[in-house]
Amino acid sequence: MNDFLAAIYLICFAAIAGGAFALMTQNLRGAAALAPAPVRGSRTKRHPEAPEPGEEVLYIDLSRERLEELYQQASQ
Repeated sequence: MNDFLAAIYLICFAAIAGGAFALMTQNLRGAAALAPAPVRGSRTKRHPEAPEPGEEVLYIDLSRERLEELYQQASQ
C-alpha cells in the first residue's frame, strides 16, 4: 500500500512541476513577445524621457563649492 501511495505522490508531483514549468515558459515567451523590437541601425538605446538635441533642460548644481556658497549665504 505504501508503494502505491508513493507512486501516486510522485506522479502528482511530476504533473504539478511540469505544469508550473510550462506556465513559466509560456509567461516568459509572452513577455518577450510584448517587448518592443530594437531599432535597426541603432546601437544605443535612447530613454523615452531624454531631451531632444538642442532642448534646454533644468538642473540643480549640487557641487561641493556651490553648496558651501549657499550655506555661507544662508548663515549671514
